[in-house]
Amino acid sequence: MAPSPPGPARRRAGTLTQQVLGTAARPAAMPMDAWRQGDNFYICLDLPGVSAESIGLTVEQNVLTLRADRAPVKAAGAEMIVAERPYGTFTRQVFLGETLDADHIAADYAAGVLTLTIPVHEAAKPRSIQVTSSDQKQAVTA
Repeated sequence: MAPSPPGPARRRAGTLTQQVLGTAARPAAMPMDAWRQGDNFYICLDLPGVSAESIGLTVEQNVLTLRADRAPVKAAGAEMIVAERPYGTFTRQVFLGETLDADHIAADYAAGVLTLTIPVHEAAKPRSIQVTSSDQKQAVTA
């Protein structure tokens, strides 16, 4: 008996898998972690096998765009048996909120991980506001 064609649920699952994991023709987005600590916001992206020279970062209207290229590894005259590692051009966009200072982003690439450090704007940092009264003066943290 011939196998039946995949149903709608299986086709949707396959589409979702391709969006998350990517395909050989269109690699998946770079895995990312992001957090705020103190006066900085940090983003770490996994880019194994990518050279630092192939990484490009641009910011336009608070949208950070990351582009990286990874070339396939193949010895001259070799016949590829299995090719599971994605290669090609990877891109990812991250919206930066108004509270972040996109003009002072620092980028460091080590051991296949790109770490971006984005300072928080001075106006967005917590600050103390002096409250006065006829009885006493006290600082209130806003």
